[in-house]
Amino acid sequence: MKKLVLFVSVMLLAFAFVGCQEVTTTQAPVVTTTAAITTTTGAGTTTTGAPVTTTGAVTTTQAPVTTTTTTTVAPVLVQGVTATSIKVGNTAATSGPYAAVGVPFNEGIKAVFAQVNAAGGVDGRTIEFVTYDDTFNAATGLAYTETLIEEDEVFALVGHFGTPTVGATLALIQEVGIPMVYAATGINALYFAESVGNPVMAVQPIYMTDGRIMAARAIKESVYGVNGDEALAAGAKIGVIYTNDDVGLSIKAGIEAEAEILGKSADMVYQAITAGTYNTAVTILRASGVQAVILAMNQEPFGYALTSMANLAFNVPIFTSYVNADITAVDHLRYNVARPIYTNAWLDTSTTEGLAGYMEFAAAMTANGQAAYAVNAYAMAGYIAAIVFIEGLERVAAADVELTWANYIAAMEDGEIAIPMGGVVDFSDGHRWGIAAMSLLKYGFTLGDNPATTEITETDFVREAFAKVREIETIATIEAK
Repeated sequence: MKKLVLFVSVMLLAFAFVGCQEVTTTQAPVVTTTAAITTTTGAGTTTTGAPVTTTGAVTTTQAPVTTTTTTTVAPVLVQGVTATSIKVGNTAATSGPYAAVGVPFNEGIKAVFAQVNAAGGVDGRTIEFVTYDDTFNAATGLAYTETLIEEDEVFALVGHFGTPTVGATLALIQEVGIPMVYAATGINALYFAESVGNPVMAVQPIYMTDGRIMAARAIKESVYGVNGDEALAAGAKIGVIYTNDDVGLSIKAGIEAEAEILGKSADMVYQAITAGTYNTAVTILRASGVQAVILAMNQEPFGYALTSMANLAFNVPIFTSYVNADITAVDHLRYNVARPIYTNAWLDTSTTEGLAGYMEFAAAMTANGQAAYAVNAYAMAGYIAAIVFIEGLERVAAADVELTWANYIAAMEDGEIAIPMGGVVDFSDGHRWGIAAMSLLKYGFTLGDNPATTEITETDFVREAFAKVREIETIATIEAK
């Protein structure tokens, strides 16, 4: 308990679901009914315990797609719903390199459904969760999504997982009209400015929004100078290092949009990187005299970029995505206070309300036999995905209307939805841009108790941390500074 409380007291969260790697294997489907927590394999046998998972096929990447204003109308159809149950599902990487993300993510979903089922379900219906292992592979993810829709006949896709699968299945989802709640990625193909009735309902911040907030922070925040309290000088240049993939290009699109809004387009210097070109990009930006660098990429290249900047002694403030708010991505031995690292974050457990939301999450994980994931950010993401989905069901029940796809989507569009441990997501008026307000964290060191010891309470143990330096704010609020 000591470790848990200590962890929560300093924890500020920023979730990551990105990256593409090639993996080629095969697997059988897994079906999990969360009421009893049983698992049915493709062979038809049933066992008690954790879901059985194996492996998948080859990944692809998808170019980012930006704002679309097409309005779609969900058909008045429903499947996967009986008088006593609602069947939902997803595909996720539960084996291979991304199992460390997919397994806890799904456990977070299951914990919510188990809790709901134990309380009698929603409007008398319990939730059945069907999941397949796609090994973070686009082709496999598409095939299993088709299976979920056409053979399993699920009512909705909950926690649609990973850049490859999400990118490969968006057209299918919109064509069929099946609700998709929470995408575990932030690709710009999820971004729709006004699209009433669109079945695609992303929750975590989309990279376009992430990039805009990064640029707004870099341009408008007073974090410069010797004491870190000065505004960016007029005419100062800002460098952007980005990966030439769906993540980097999606974030870059947001940076470009915000730079134009704030009149800084002429002061931005962009450098694409691939393996082996980090030093070249950093050298070019340093020669250009940039006063800050935005790193538009996910965790692995982020670490390489930090190393390159340290090796070349390029000491300017760094701004990056919420996906990189992870102390394991930073080599503390190379860290320099003259090169501060700032990240976005969309959840905050440091507030009274945020801590209360976290404790509810931890209790749900423990009750479902997954106490080990009570401090896992990916489990929290899955938990949030399921909570948001359940909110839509409860709204339909409260309205006393038939549970159809159209009625469910309309209910989700009926006002803001509170996010546990965070702000809100708003699908009203066809908004499909995910969470659009984030806090700002800064990497550094704190003194406190050593979580590895339980016998005594210490006050001088040095720990790495991303600490909050700005509250959760909208882009408009940041722009007004």
